[in-house]
Formats: sequence, C-alpha cells, structure tokens
Amino acid sequence: MAATATLPATPQVPMALERPQISLRTHMEPVLTAELEEKHERAFVTANSQPITLESLGKDYITPVFAKDNEVCISHSLFIGAVYDAVREFYNGETVEEPLIRTSHIIKGRTPEAIFKKSSELLPTDVTEYFERAAFCINIPSIVEDVCGNPLNLTVVGVKSYGRDNLGGRLTPQRFSVAVGFNCQCCCNLCIFEHEGYKEEIRAIRDREIYYATLSLLNLFDMSKQITLLRSLGDLSLNESQFCQIIGRMRLYSYLPPTMMRGIPQMLITDSQINNVAKQYFRDDNFKAENNGEISLWKFYNLLTGATKNSYIDSFLSRSASATETVLGISRALKDEDSGYKWFLG
Repeated sequence: MAATATLPATPQVPMALERPQISLRTHMEPVLTAELEEKHERAFVTANSQPITLESLGKDYITPVFAKDNEVCISHSLFIGAVYDAVREFYNGETVEEPLIRTSHIIKGRTPEAIFKKSSELLPTDVTEYFERAAFCINIPSIVEDVCGNPLNLTVVGVKSYGRDNLGGRLTPQRFSVAVGFNCQCCCNLCIFEHEGYKEEIRAIRDREIYYATLSLLNLFDMSKQITLLRSLGDLSLNESQFCQIIGRMRLYSYLPPTMMRGIPQMLITDSQINNVAKQYFRDDNFKAENNGEISLWKFYNLLTGATKNSYIDSFLSRSASATETVLGISRALKDEDSGYKWFLG
C-alpha cells in the first residue's frame, strides 16, 4: 500500500495575477515516447479516440474558424496549454506531469490548389485536417491519497468539442469543460464530482479567459471533502440481490415515462455501460464482488467509472460525474437519507 501524502494547504489566487509565459514545447516531445505509450495503454477515456502529443496537435493540424467573419477559434493546443499553465502555477512546487491527450472525429479538407485533384493524386501538402474533439488529463503524482487500499493521485481533466460551437456563424464565446478530481492509479478511473471541482461549461473567446477560469476552479476545490466522501463508500456494501436490483433499475431508467422520471435524479450512464458493470461484477481484477456476492460501494463505484471510460470524448466527463452522483445518492438511500435514489433500491 502506498504511503498517504498530507494534503497541501489550498493556495490562494492573487487578485491581479498575470498569466506566466511558459513554453510548453520545452516539455513536449513531437512523438509519443515509450513512457507516454505505456501511460496511454491505460487510457482515461477509450471510445473511438487516439493518443497525440501537444507538439503534434499544435504543429500538424489546422485550427478552424468562424465562417462568417473568418475569426480563428481557440485551438485544442491553446486550450490545453492554458489549463496546463494554470495547473503548474497553482500547484507550484508539486510534480505536474505533461498532459495525456486523446482526440477523435477528424475533419478533413483540401487546399484550394487541390480542389480538382483525384483523391489518389493528393499530396500531404494538399490535405488539411483537424480534430473535432479532444480530451486531456494532467496528473499530479506528488499529491496522493489512499482510498480503500487504492492510491489516488490528483488530476485535472479537460474536454473540448467544436460541435458545441456555432462555427457557421460569427465569433462567439466557445464552450470548454474542465474538472479537477482524482485518478485511481490501478486503472485510471476518474473520480469527478458533479457539484465540486467540475465546470461543465466555461465560455471563452481568448485562451487567457480559460486560464483564469481554471485558477478559480482550482481555488474552490476542496480535496479533503472529496477524499472523505470517497472513503465513506468503503463502509457500505451491496449484497447480490441489491446489486441486481440496482442494475435492473438502471436499465429501466431510460424507458420510464416522464411522470415517473421527474421524481428520480438524472442518470447519464448508457445501457451498454450498465451491461459492462454487470460483466465486471464477476471479472474485474481489482473491483469484482466477493465470493459471497457482496460488493462494497467503492468497488461498485469503480465498476461504473470504469464503464463510463467507454464514452465519446464530448460526453465522458458528464457521465463520470453522473456515476459519482449516482453512487453517492445510493449510499444516502441505503441510510434512508435520500428518497430520490431510493427508487434504485426497489
């Protein structure tokens, strides 16, 4: 079991803080190193995504524009760089690893000179490409806590999808998502809280606005509160009958009539992900049930967050947060403290 580090005091954000000019390229390699390849094998998000370095993302791909005024968008690399700068500034003195980046949904185009060429005649210089979606994870391995025998390190995660912006119009604020939480080291499952450390929508026109919004998010984040809640999940267990009841109710949830659904808290986990939870209840190397069928809420929580990693980039953060809210709600329902989540128990 890894030694538990003491949580550092929360730094305060200065009132008039200028964003430091940190050269990201001194920290990035143009290709995936062996170390990064190994880290990406246990990806924080898996569905339909591929790894890439910040260097390649900034140099090898174009940045889209708003069609009606040709104003340039905030690129994925600028977004990641702004958050990375804020994390390094806020956690100055801690070990902050370079971002692990995954992308999906590549958009291809041609230069004007290549419009009439056959596809077989295209040269690399004739083709333009950019990714519609990108997600990244910045681990801080020097801040570690133990939860039920599993080491968790602090992490900051971000998501951007150009599909959330109206690129067919004029320049308007773009939408970005940033969260701070914990990363379970044995499996890279993310522990993200919906109402604590998660900003689903940051609107920005310039990357500096993202930098300041990230600093504000980090400043409000209560690490001790999150760790206390996560540890409390190890104190409660589900028997096999309760587990099956919850899984069955989760499958029913999306088919409920609106009148019934109004009284039940929102859950964003899909049917295929729920099926994966049922499968891993017997098979997961780290979080499967005991021989008598019992499973702690901590293990059940990790089965859920493990399943939500198989989400598209633009939805995985919200589903990770939903998994946290669902398990915390079930924990309250087991103690007769939440009537809404009581429905999942039957």
